[in-house]
Amino acid sequence: MRRWAERSRPAILLIIAAAASLFAGYAAVTPSAADELAVDVVNASEPTLCAERDNVTLKLASDKVRRFGIEAAHPAYIGTLVADRATADFSHCDLAVDPGAGRKPDRVTLYESQEWQLIGHRLEAFWRPGAVPVRAGDRVETGLHLIQLWHRFEERAEEVLVLYPPDGYWRARPLPPAHLRWSAYGSSFLVGPIETEERPFVDLTGIAFDPVALSFELKFARGGAANLRLAKLDRDRIALDVSLDPVVGRPFAALRSMFVMETNADVARIAWREPGGKAWRETPIDRFERASAVELRAGRAVPSRHNSSAPDLRFSAFGAAPR
Repeated sequence: MRRWAERSRPAILLIIAAAASLFAGYAAVTPSAADELAVDVVNASEPTLCAERDNVTLKLASDKVRRFGIEAAHPAYIGTLVADRATADFSHCDLAVDPGAGRKPDRVTLYESQEWQLIGHRLEAFWRPGAVPVRAGDRVETGLHLIQLWHRFEERAEEVLVLYPPDGYWRARPLPPAHLRWSAYGSSFLVGPIETEERPFVDLTGIAFDPVALSFELKFARGGAANLRLAKLDRDRIALDVSLDPVVGRPFAALRSMFVMETNADVARIAWREPGGKAWRETPIDRFERASAVELRAGRAVPSRHNSSAPDLRFSAFGAAPR
């Protein structure tokens, strides 16, 4: 392992710099002002003391959206981390309602090449039944609760994208920074008509993986479809291009995460650009209510004791025309 040269720098100065520019380093891939489509962002979060419960919900709604981008990027303070913290914290949690208790996965390989591998898992317990068929090439599997996309990088297999077919939850992360060699997952996102039972979810009826395009085709129980394509992956970010049929009368996407306090959170702050706005607006996640946004970023400005290296999320490039 190469030496961590940045240890000689005062970490506090880097943290202050990160706080001053929460989302510095994102790719400046935004359409012109005339082409920007605004979406309605509503905070439907609830307070919690449990760091293992997703209590943050940001819903994105627009009857016009047919394409947008999702990006997961390392937090601005990633260079200050010497060691990560990703151990589960079940203090103040009611373990009796944990749907993942006692999980014993049954593992199947759906696709494999020199660079990529798609793995499926059947779990012993999950809050919704695993009945969604998953296709990869000529192979079709049903009953999967989790699928993972792995990438071969520097003689290691790195997990970069996961999807839970029963409820439509996604997680994404960039390749790990060189000085850590591993980084955590954090916030989840949903794509498609958002419904709510015990929690927000997307009801899927089919998933198809295209290994050439590196894309996932989704079919929805409420009708319509979406395609998520892996557009970029490196040690800074992972970017997904999304195209979908218009979702009318329901949110078309959502962010799900956890916030207890600023230093115990997967997401603690939100920033957004309003249509025609000349500056970003930014606020703590627990103070945000709603906004009209052409771009939305959610993450952290200071390290958290929970999933310290987990990425920030960005939603942008909303458009009314298909790709």
